[in-house]
Amino acid sequence: MKITKDLYQTSLTLLTDFYQFTMAYAYWKSGKAEEEAVFNLFFRKNPFQSGFTIAAGLDYVIDYCRNIKFTDHDLAYLAEMKDANGKPTFDPEFITYLKNLTFSCDLDAVEEGEVVFPNMPLVRVKGPLIQCQLLETPLLNIINFQTLIATKAARIVLAANGDPVMEFGLRRAQGIDGALAASRASYIGGCSSTSNVMAGKLFDIPVSGTHAHSWIMSFDNEMAAFDAYAATFPDNTILLVDTYDISQGVKNAIVIARKLRERGRQLQGIRIDSGDLAYFSNMAREMLNRAGFPEVKIVASNDLDEHIITSLKMQEASIDIWGVGTKLVTAYDQPALGAVYKLSALKNQEGEWIPKIKLSQQSVKINIPGYHNVVRYTANGKAMADMIYLEGVDHGDKVTIIDPNDPTRRKKISVEHASAETLLKPIFSKGEKVYQRPTIHQIRQRTQERLAVFDKTHKRLINPHIYPVGLEAGLYEFRTALVLKAKALDNGN
Repeated sequence: MKITKDLYQTSLTLLTDFYQFTMAYAYWKSGKAEEEAVFNLFFRKNPFQSGFTIAAGLDYVIDYCRNIKFTDHDLAYLAEMKDANGKPTFDPEFITYLKNLTFSCDLDAVEEGEVVFPNMPLVRVKGPLIQCQLLETPLLNIINFQTLIATKAARIVLAANGDPVMEFGLRRAQGIDGALAASRASYIGGCSSTSNVMAGKLFDIPVSGTHAHSWIMSFDNEMAAFDAYAATFPDNTILLVDTYDISQGVKNAIVIARKLRERGRQLQGIRIDSGDLAYFSNMAREMLNRAGFPEVKIVASNDLDEHIITSLKMQEASIDIWGVGTKLVTAYDQPALGAVYKLSALKNQEGEWIPKIKLSQQSVKINIPGYHNVVRYTANGKAMADMIYLEGVDHGDKVTIIDPNDPTRRKKISVEHASAETLLKPIFSKGEKVYQRPTIHQIRQRTQERLAVFDKTHKRLINPHIYPVGLEAGLYEFRTALVLKAKALDNGN
């Protein structure tokens, strides 16, 4: 499904920052527009103080790149822009250039559902400088948010420890696209379903839901409301029991369960949306078991996240299914991932890649130069380390990786005793899609399979053990030399 086209029915090429167009125009004016460049999209810190991150959003990126074009309305808008002197911001010839622009980049990326870490490239774009530049903002917009939400979902699902997690966040999400993208990313992260019906239609996500308190309140009493709902959905009845009094609500649900059983049907569950979830779920479980309904599930909701779920698990709460909304789809405790998109190399007239380095007073903000990639080493089915390396460089049988921000953190790897997988996969070649898109269910399964490769210490919610990711030693030295050279030039030496 072409997500962006189906959802918006229009070109999204103007969905970018204005400075992308001013730079594009300046590239064109200075004759640099068609120079070949490499940009990398990466992040510097795992979100939520997590030990891992889950990549998501690639499907949106594919749709965006396949539909890059400037419509007549887009071009007219750009042509009408004025500078501070009231003159056209862009020459008519530049508008014509944009009209004839055809996406022709190579794009490589880690697949959705992949476990990723700081500094490694999630997306690598190679092609004409002007095209690479125009992709910066939309790629960051797409990857930042969905990766953030998929990671939050994965943490919540880990906390649920095998229990289904339903995503309930539509009403609290950040607008329409925030809701749809969040529902998609939540499913990738491991949620079992969504309450968002449009997301179900667009992305083939299972939809689920019960009823609200208003259903109960619209009747003269709770029992009448339960009776009517069970009559309407005899094979899919989950009753919200906390509108008035939870204890009485459970008693009324048991009456409905008996009526359904007499008809050869079964009450699927009850939901508790308020109060002490540990106490009331245990009370409800005891009441249901005593009445002969141990199969009836208990669903809990009410501003849940991975930490509250963990606490409830420790209290041995009798909760079978978790409904999570606000704190998932809004990434409540960290509203942005902070991924960046940096130029790492330009090709000169001789066809050689010239590495580009960005300096900073903060070492964490110094980019990784050159045309590089990332490989994951595994042994005995477990992830050992990830290495960022320069393409085309032979590493030999033994390699050393070095943390780009702390040279004292090093790890030696015997390549001959490990399996290696290159994580950047070809998505587009010279503008043509070469990637076979998996279904969202396959992506969700990949998340679970990839997480299983990592030790539990990397997946714990608080103070996780740091998984080793570093620069191949030669790349680290290469980067250090470039930094020293750039600083010397900056100081006039």
